[in-house]
Amino acid sequence: MKLSWRVILLWTLPALLIGFFFWQGSMGGDPANMSRNTASTRMTYGRFLDYLDSGRVTAVDLYDGGRTAVIEAVDPQLDNRVMRWRVDLPGSAPELVERLRDSDISLDSHPPRNDGALVGILGNLLFPFLLIAGLFFLFRRSNGGVGGGPGQAMNFGKSKARFMMEAKTGIMFDDVAGIDEAKEELEEVVTFLKKPERFTAVGARIPKGVLLVGPPGTGKTLLAKAIAGEAGVPFFSISGSEFVEMFVGVGASRVRDLFKKAKENAPCIIFIDEIDAVGRSRGSGIGGGNDEREQTLNQMLTEMDGFEGNSGIIVIAATNRVDVLDSALLRPGRFDRQVSVDPPDVKGRIAVLEVHARNKKLADEISLDAIARRTPGFTGADLAN
Repeated sequence: MKLSWRVILLWTLPALLIGFFFWQGSMGGDPANMSRNTASTRMTYGRFLDYLDSGRVTAVDLYDGGRTAVIEAVDPQLDNRVMRWRVDLPGSAPELVERLRDSDISLDSHPPRNDGALVGILGNLLFPFLLIAGLFFLFRRSNGGVGGGPGQAMNFGKSKARFMMEAKTGIMFDDVAGIDEAKEELEEVVTFLKKPERFTAVGARIPKGVLLVGPPGTGKTLLAKAIAGEAGVPFFSISGSEFVEMFVGVGASRVRDLFKKAKENAPCIIFIDEIDAVGRSRGSGIGGGNDEREQTLNQMLTEMDGFEGNSGIIVIAATNRVDVLDSALLRPGRFDRQVSVDPPDVKGRIAVLEVHARNKKLADEISLDAIARRTPGFTGADLAN
């Protein structure tokens, strides 16, 4: 993620300000007095009294409420040059101030600055400020502002379905072999999408939902791609697990958004892969089931056959666990047609092998018929592998 200079400035400026105030507080106050409160050499309190008795002390500055003193005194060991020392004073020495006054020594007291309260207030304001700045940054990103294109922070309820206005899947019915019975049943759906007047003229009604049932690898998803490629209508594809999220109500919102987009592009196809992830029987889980998943299923039932119709929308779903689906999902008016996609027989396996051998160079001694007879129970995916 590329960050602009505005975002960097937004996060670094508060940190620099807080660091500056902490540095001010640690230095102990007024900049004019900082140079006065610096003495690298320490002196014991007893030696300080000796210097005071001998008249070598010329000036005393008191800090920290009288607990620390910086003195200027003549050092006889350095040719009587004036040096500065730091002295830690005892807690109670009221007679010291009187002695300094009686000795006519320059005395100055520096009261401690109340920087702790200011630093505490700034520290308490730092976290709310950063929180508000972070929320502002997220909202700007979600609206396509700072940081580039439109963000996804607030798009929880939007459908994640892949949409193709012209379903160029590259798969046609000629590319699907070994499941001729299923192809014949689904050709009716394609005919309705291409020429709906042939059905409406005789009062016929196409099924609203087609459920593809069969073991894994038998070609259920491949059939859906072939239907989309043959019909040439808008095509929505989504997995059942993409509806359910950790946030309550997101799945139902995505179902509404999906069917809303489908109605705007009708006639069209909605393909839901692995529908058992969201269509399991209600109330079968621990404690009555997953409320979020059941809300998503209820919304799907309403959209497929509820108060408002969805004419022109054909829902195709695939599953290999039809036994766990909710009975309301399988009733007439919703998924009122179930197409069994079983593993191919020997003739079907030969057809599948011929499809996969179209663009491959095979040796003369290779017999697809022999391979088909040696692979009973193999699905289309097994044969392709």
